Amino acid sequence: MAISLSVVLLLAIILVVMIRGGSIKTGPAIVAALFGFFLASSGMAPTIQNLLDSVARSINSINF
Repeated sequence: MAISLSVVLLLAIILVVMIRGGSIKTGPAIVAALFGFFLASSGMAPTIQNLLDSVARSINSINF
């Protein structure tokens, strides 16, 4: 839960910066956000969550 909340916050910040910087217009940003919202409620959501969880675990296990 904490990881997904952090990812959502990070992506929201990136989206705001991209809109303000002119890299992405408001219309495509809204479409992308809606796509993510509907993708999260689809049958693919558990698979995507498992992928992100395994990537987070892999990053966490790296020792510097």
